[in-house]
Amino acid sequence: MKKEIFVHFAFFVSLFIFISIARGYLSFSSWPFWLGGLVGTSLPDIDHLLYVFFLKPQELTSQRVSYLVGKRDIWGSLELLAETRSERSKLIFHTATFQLIFIILTFFVLTSSGSLFGRGLVLAFFLHLIIDQAVDLAATGGLSNWFKNFPLELDARKQKTYWWLQVVLLLIFSFFL
Repeated sequence: MKKEIFVHFAFFVSLFIFISIARGYLSFSSWPFWLGGLVGTSLPDIDHLLYVFFLKPQELTSQRVSYLVGKRDIWGSLELLAETRSERSKLIFHTATFQLIFIILTFFVLTSSGSLFGRGLVLAFFLHLIIDQAVDLAATGGLSNWFKNFPLELDARKQKTYWWLQVVLLLIFSFFL
């Protein structure tokens, strides 16, 4: 769990420092950008909580998490969620369909909105999903969980190409600020 948190926040801080230097967001007045990034880094993990408490509360892992939360062992429940993340294959945010829709939303927020908070939120959210995909690629060699209900079948090579395309889009989007 600690490793996963560290990886997400290390990439978040690295990207946001890069953007802050490149775009001149070094003054205190750009704090909403960083706050939006913190919120955006945390939001995709709510997907696991929705799954546990609302979508599949009858599953064993969901019941174990609920029990730990009932005992006020929040850290233990978060560790259990991190250890069993591969078991949850029907998440809402962790799908290719959601991600394609979110890419379009990210583009519109970055090109149309003057809100630094909103820009930071969508960039960090997008980054978080890319990191989660990288973890899945490293663990399984593909993104099959992300493409479960996707209308197209993609082999492992095309899934990796899809991932690299998202990394390139994230870097391009970083310059829209």
